Amino acid sequence: MTDIAAAELISRLTKIVGAEFVQTAPAKMARFTTGYRFGDGPAIAVVQPGSLLQQWQVFKLCVESGRIVIMQAANTGLNGGSTPFDNQYDREVVVISGMRMNRIDLIDGGKQVLCLPGATLHQLEKTIRPLGRAPHSVIGSTSVGATVVGGVCNNSGGALIRRGPAYTQLALYARVTADGRAELVNHLDITLGEAAETILARLDAGDYDATDVLFDAGKRASDPDYAQIVRDLDAPTPARYNNDPRLLDEASGSAGKLCVFAVRLDTFPSGGPSKVFYIGSNDSNELSDLRRAVLTAFQTQPVAGEYIRRDAYELAVKYGKDIFLALKYAGTERMSTLYRLKSGFDAFTKRIGLGDNLSDVMLNGLMGILPNHLPKRMNDFAAKYEHHILLRMDGTGIDEARAWLAARFPNATGDFFECTDDEADAAFRHRYAVAGSSVRYRAVHHKRLDNLVSLDMALPRNIDDWREDLPVEVRPAIEMTMAAGHFLCMVFHYDYAIKKGWDWHKVEADIIAHLAARGVEFPSEHNVGHLYDAKPALVDFYRSLDPTNTMNPGIGRTTRKRNWAN
Repeated sequence: MTDIAAAELISRLTKIVGAEFVQTAPAKMARFTTGYRFGDGPAIAVVQPGSLLQQWQVFKLCVESGRIVIMQAANTGLNGGSTPFDNQYDREVVVISGMRMNRIDLIDGGKQVLCLPGATLHQLEKTIRPLGRAPHSVIGSTSVGATVVGGVCNNSGGALIRRGPAYTQLALYARVTADGRAELVNHLDITLGEAAETILARLDAGDYDATDVLFDAGKRASDPDYAQIVRDLDAPTPARYNNDPRLLDEASGSAGKLCVFAVRLDTFPSGGPSKVFYIGSNDSNELSDLRRAVLTAFQTQPVAGEYIRRDAYELAVKYGKDIFLALKYAGTERMSTLYRLKSGFDAFTKRIGLGDNLSDVMLNGLMGILPNHLPKRMNDFAAKYEHHILLRMDGTGIDEARAWLAARFPNATGDFFECTDDEADAAFRHRYAVAGSSVRYRAVHHKRLDNLVSLDMALPRNIDDWREDLPVEVRPAIEMTMAAGHFLCMVFHYDYAIKKGWDWHKVEADIIAHLAARGVEFPSEHNVGHLYDAKPALVDFYRSLDPTNTMNPGIGRTTRKRNWAN
C-alpha cells in the first residue's frame, strides 16, 4: 500500500483516463454519487475508464493507495447499493463507472454473449433479436438502461419466469487479496494469456476467436433450475431472493465486492408471437387458483405474469405518465439519456437554491394537462377491480390460457380480455411506469413526507394469502401505498410514503420484522444495498470475495471499517 495524497491520486488517475473522465466537483459527481431512488454519499473522485486496461490501472492504483472503491454500472439500483452512502467511511471513496465500455461479443452464433461493464440489457436485446434469441430479462431494467454486468452482480430477477435470476460462473474480474493487492482472475473460459495487461489488452481489441473459447459442461452461464423451482408451489420457501446461497458464485451476487470486467452469459430462443391476457379480480383466491393452474397444470409455461394493484395503477396514471409517454414516443434506447438530462437539471437547480425536485413538479404539472393515455378497457378494469394480472403466453399456451379463463370469467368478482398488440404494449409499459411513479410522488409532495419506504420482498411459494399484511401500529404513518410485482414468482414491490413526524427507518424495520416472521425474504431481486441486513451466508460470501473490505463497504448494513473491523 502506497501513501498517496488525494491530489496526487487524482493527478495519476487523470493521466490514465484523461481529464474529461475524472470528476471531482460535487455537482458533476452528483449523478454518480446519488442513487436512482435512495442513498447518496461523498467521493473524492468519479473515474470513467474507456478501456478494460484503463479500468484495471485505475482499480489497481486506487487499491494500492488505500482508497475505498465503489464499482458502478448504470446506477439504476433501488436500494442504494451502487453509490456511496452517507459519510461514515474510514477511508476516502473513489467511484469507478464502467459505462463507457459497452461492447457485446457473440459466442457460438449468439447462443452465448460476452458483455463488457457498460453493455445494457436493451442493447443486448437488440443485438440478439435478429438471431431469434432473447436475454434473461426484457421488462423494467431493460427500459431504464440497466447493465448486464450489474444484473449479474446483483442476481437481478427480472419478470421472465422460464429463465430465473441473472447468473453465470464465467466472468473476468479483479479482487483485493488479503494482503491488499489487486489481482486479476480470468474465469471466462476464454484463452487470453497469463499477465493481467495481456488479458485485458487482448479483450479490449477483441483479439480472440472460436478456438480460444472453451465449453465446460460443468460451468453454468445461466440459472439452470429456476423454471422448475418456481413451479413447486408446495415449498415453504420463496422461489428467488437475494440471500439465496444457490446463486452466489464469484461475480454472481457480488454486489460490488469485485471489480468485474466481463461476463459470459447464455441467451435463450425467442418464444415467437405471444398474447397478453388482462385479468381483473376483487377475489385474491381466484387469482391464487390462476397461479396454481398456470404453473402446474398448463403444458406450456407462461412467459410472464405481472401484478398491479389498483392503488399502483392509479398512482402511475397520475405520477408515471411522463415515463409511459417517453417510453412510447422516445423509445427505450433514449431513456438513459433522458434520466441523465433530468439528473443534470436537478443538480443545477439544487446548486442555485431551488432544490432538486423542481423537474418533478414541472413534469407532473405538464402531464396533468394531458388527457388519459391508457386504453379504455384497462381503465374500465381499474374502476371495477382491485387486482390486475398481465399474463403473457406463447405457443400452445395461448389456447390453454384462453380456454381456462373463458371457463371461469366473467363472474361476480372478476373478468378478463385478450389484449390487442397496442393494449399489450400499453399494459406492460404502464407496469414499468409504476416503479417510477412513487419516486415522483415523493418528489412532488416532499414537504409533507419523511421519506419513501420501498420493500422488495419474496413470499413463500406455498403461501395461501398473498395480500398486503401490515402491522397495525405503522398504518397511521402511511400516506400513500403502492403494490406491484411478479405474481407467478410471488415477488412483490411495495412502496409506502411516510408522513412527516414518523421515523421511516423504524416503520420499515417494523414491517420487515412482521413479514419475516411469515417466511418472507428481503430483498427479492434488487440486492441488499444499504436498506437491508445481509444474512450470515451473504456476509460470509462478501468477506470471502473482499477480505480487506475495500470494495463497497457497508453493503448489507455490514461494517465499513478496513479489514471488517467492528
